[in-house]
Amino acid sequence: MLSPEQLATLKAAIVADPTLNSQPANSDGSFAIADALDVAASPDYWVWRTSVTKKEVVENASQDATTFTWAGNGFITRSVGELECWNQLFNSVLACNPSLPNVRQAFSDIFSGAGNAALNRTHLLIVARRKATRAEKLFATGTGSTASPATMTFEGKLTYQAVDAARALP
Repeated sequence: MLSPEQLATLKAAIVADPTLNSQPANSDGSFAIADALDVAASPDYWVWRTSVTKKEVVENASQDATTFTWAGNGFITRSVGELECWNQLFNSVLACNPSLPNVRQAFSDIFSGAGNAALNRTHLLIVARRKATRAEKLFATGTGSTASPATMTFEGKLTYQAVDAARALP
């Protein structure tokens, strides 16, 4: 459910876009607007993901083709404290929320140093971001670049009911 402020932002975006604003004031029009806003933002707008699994980090290449490095100070020779922090970071559900600044700071602290540690920091930050939809971009805060992804206050698909509610505002 969108907050009153988010509904007002949504209404302003609809009114400002001639294609969206020309949709009929009924459920068909609201569905069309929701669908139009649930596509990838163009140009690309990057946001911090709210959930990343440990498996994604250590087993998969990122969208930029980086991979997790186990060798040397990448992981194997990290201190006992750093290894314990790594395990705690992914807790019992084996996922973390990199949209939180303290989680991104943990990436930096656990994998401090040069060499493979720096490669892992880079990999973690790349895996921790994704492209936003037009709707998510409306409500995100930040620059939205690959180097500085934005933080979302809304995530997921926009519903036609939310569009109806926004359009009904005075």
